[in-house]
Amino acid sequence: MSLEQAARAAGSAPREPKYYRLKRHLTELTRTLPAGSLVPTERTLAVEFETSRTTVRQALTELVVEGRLERIQGRGTFVAKPKVAQSLELTSYTQDMRSQGLEPASRLITLEYVRADAEQAVRLDVRVGARVIHLVRLRLVNGEPMAIERTYLAAARFPRLRQHLDRLGSLYAALDLGYGVRLRSAEETIETALASPEEAALLGVEVGLALLLLSRHGFDFDGRPVEWGRSVYRGDRYRFVAHLHRPAGDR
Repeated sequence: MSLEQAARAAGSAPREPKYYRLKRHLTELTRTLPAGSLVPTERTLAVEFETSRTTVRQALTELVVEGRLERIQGRGTFVAKPKVAQSLELTSYTQDMRSQGLEPASRLITLEYVRADAEQAVRLDVRVGARVIHLVRLRLVNGEPMAIERTYLAAARFPRLRQHLDRLGSLYAALDLGYGVRLRSAEETIETALASPEEAALLGVEVGLALLLLSRHGFDFDGRPVEWGRSVYRGDRYRFVAHLHRPAGDR
């Protein structure tokens, strides 16, 4: 017997709020309808559930943030496609997507030389003011924008990076085949952020959409820092997967 059934049997079942009933109904729709199906309009749902359009909009927005629904400007709200999963491992984006049968692509937004600020200098083990490469790429899956990756590398260590990147496509392949540098370890942190107007325009989403903010500090086999970056991923289309293992000897 469920908690709800037990409470009803005891005569103490609370009345289900309209908002909760509405969101539960919409969640069930996302499970039963195929991806791309149009959901009822705010007005239709407000009438059906005898609630305000503000309440309906809140429920729809929460389900968009959760990745269950997708809002397309001027067209309506649709059942979203399943989220793309990426393992928290030192593999390239290209390898990760292709392993799932997806077609990855990258669009170079920026490759410029800037002067290292205090944080970049510490992260890359260079002096403040040293030239560093600022690389910004838009990541796509099956033609759909998914993430904006910003990476900093020491310019002196990786001359002519653009040539290798244009030839090989993958940054990690360029570092390996162009310079003999491979990452052995990295420290990553994941936080949440809201899409800025610039990020929303690149990703094709609404300003303020919940994003996953991932920071990565990568090191080579000699323990030298290789890259420092901050990337944002669409929270409605992306999820990260970590594989956890118990330390040896810990029972």
